[in-house]
Amino acid sequence: QVHVAESGGGSVHPGGSLRLSCAVSTDDPYYYCMAWFRQTPGQEREGVAGFYSSGGGAYYYADDVKGRFTIAERNPKNTLGLQMNDLKPEDTATYFCAAAPHTTCASWRSVLTGPYDYWGQGTQVTVSS
Repeated sequence: QVHVAESGGGSVHPGGSLRLSCAVSTDDPYYYCMAWFRQTPGQEREGVAGFYSSGGGAYYYADDVKGRFTIAERNPKNTLGLQMNDLKPEDTATYFCAAAPHTTCASWRSVLTGPYDYWGQGTQVTVSS
């Protein structure tokens, strides 16, 4: 069994900051790729930030969050934190943490698109004046 849990969401004013945390509990013997996605009602889920551990590891960010969001903590099969600075109203969404073994997340090109095997239930981020 694999369980993914997110926390850290909340309501902030534009320009504010939040730090999201993701914790994965698993007995899977393989390392995981991990990423944050977000979704608003009626919209497709989109990748925000993720980590690909193969080949030394690398971080990937969606264009709209580069320079504002940073993966603050990373431990495959354990945690993935997301520091969110200079938040904008368009960042309002439910944020989901996703995890996958390297057999699924076999290329950095799929870090922010999936597929992913395991998902959390989401944590709400609201940015409004």
